[in-house]
Amino acid sequence: MISKEHIIKRFISYVTIDTESDPTSETTPSTQKQWDLANKLVEELKAIGMSNVTIDENAYVMATLPSNVEHEVPTIGFISHFDTSPDFTGANVNPQIFENYHGGEILLNKEENIVLSPDYFEDLKLYIGQTLITTDGTTLLGADDKAGICEIVSAMEYLIQHPEIKHGKIRIGFTPDEEIGRGAHKFDVEKFGADWAYTMDGSQIGELEYENFNAASAVVKVKGKIVHPGYAKGKMINSMYIATEFINSLPRMETPEHTEGYQGFFHLHDINGDVEETTLQYIIRDHDKGHFEARKEVMQKLTNELNSQYGREVIITEIKDQYFNMREKIEPVMHIVDIAEKAMKQVGVEPLIKAIRGGTDGSQLSYMGLPCPNIFAGGHNFHGRYEYVPVESMIKATEVICKIVELTAGRN
Repeated sequence: MISKEHIIKRFISYVTIDTESDPTSETTPSTQKQWDLANKLVEELKAIGMSNVTIDENAYVMATLPSNVEHEVPTIGFISHFDTSPDFTGANVNPQIFENYHGGEILLNKEENIVLSPDYFEDLKLYIGQTLITTDGTTLLGADDKAGICEIVSAMEYLIQHPEIKHGKIRIGFTPDEEIGRGAHKFDVEKFGADWAYTMDGSQIGELEYENFNAASAVVKVKGKIVHPGYAKGKMINSMYIATEFINSLPRMETPEHTEGYQGFFHLHDINGDVEETTLQYIIRDHDKGHFEARKEVMQKLTNELNSQYGREVIITEIKDQYFNMREKIEPVMHIVDIAEKAMKQVGVEPLIKAIRGGTDGSQLSYMGLPCPNIFAGGHNFHGRYEYVPVESMIKATEVICKIVELTAGRN
């Protein structure tokens, strides 16, 4: 049985280290502070008895648990990321532990009256009677994806301590910068050497995912012309007004707050501007490849129309693909999903097979030759002050990892 207290202690030791990534940085990792947890993980992996523990010049951590069976078994991997999202501060995380959750509101921060309520976050009702780890309302928690790291390390430690559990060679990997879309950019798939892998980066207990968004970023730069406002008639061009035209010309109901399931969206996540220049930053998402390409065309067509309307190039739109739907790469090897589903059922977890409304390192890795479905890590409300994780979900995720390696070793 995996120790609850041990899981809690390990998890808290990770989340209290600030590892926020930075999309404006060109280095890997994007922030120096990510090295703090990466180096800690290297020492911890060595301490629990892992072999071939390495960290490269970009802070990618890898390690091996050697096979303990004589017959040939596929090498499988487990991967998580140690950076946290720049959407909300990850500095000075102060976790709170609530045992035997009563089902009502949780006061996260008395001074600021910040409340985690099941009336708004209905998933809380799934965890009545369990132990929840929350924020103090002023930071995110970092369960995305330090819960995944905690589960992988704990599973490896358990397997080392219980050699009666038979398994093939296992590779584990921890990556920087997943939250800014660069987690797999410099991942050495050949060095990792696995036949397939799983990212432990999902949310609710039971989640098992092999579909995700196709994703692109769009930077829209709007050029204006500043003139003294007292003498501006017929001369001034206010870039902010043109930017507003662009924003309002996109489908208003095709935004994150109005979509769900397989529905795609345009998401404006940043505006910075003045009369002379305004920059809009979008992300474009859709599960369907055809619809994804059409969304990119919509933005480019709108750019062309506004430039034509103003009789000059007032808008420049740069669109870059980020990652693609991994379903195309997973379907030919669906047995790897079947193993994970069977593992969940055998440890008493009901599988929830669904599409990710986002992406994981596993998406890029699948296109790099490492098929990589995604498994729940247990956390909820990622990237904000209301993030929490049930400890029991982390324990079950750890058990799922152990069962996957056991089932893989037992396959004919």
